[in-house]
Amino acid sequence: MKSEKEKMLSGELYNPLDSQLCRERDRCRDLCLLLNATREDQKEERRRLLAELFGKETDAWIQPPFFCDYGTNIVLGAKVFFNFNCVVLDVAPVTIGSNVLFGPSVQIYTATHPVNAVERRKWLESAKPITIGSDVWVGGGAIICPGVTIGNRSVIGAGSVITRDIPSDVIAVGNPARVIRALPPEASESA
Repeated sequence: MKSEKEKMLSGELYNPLDSQLCRERDRCRDLCLLLNATREDQKEERRRLLAELFGKETDAWIQPPFFCDYGTNIVLGAKVFFNFNCVVLDVAPVTIGSNVLFGPSVQIYTATHPVNAVERRKWLESAKPITIGSDVWVGGGAIICPGVTIGNRSVIGAGSVITRDIPSDVIAVGNPARVIRALPPEASESA
């Protein structure tokens, strides 16, 4: 029999009120509160809190406030920047490449719920992983929906809602986001 956490991580319906999951979310919220209370000059404390939050050392630059569900389901490449007020619902794995920039108030949602109202009344949820390639820039206020992959070197316009995969080397904008143009070769080759 699978635990609720195993169901959660495999994309199955699971009970989010499971005691283990509640403890892990409480731990994460406590760490986020501590992180969000730090100042810019508390670099060592921030580094320690981020390592505890993500389960490993990172050189990520995070402008508080920052919020996530578990932290340990977020895998960061080198030199990732989150601007103020970003939220990552990391119920499923969120994999982020290197040299990725997130504008303020970017929302990354792996969590999802049944479409059928009768199913939703059971208070079960599921999740789909999100992958963001390297050298990506996500503009402020963008929302990245469950199960999406964003390719390397792409740019996501501010306020865009990403509901489907975005290929590498493009600019995508809108709600729902759509590719408006490919990036010139010199832009992608210099990365």
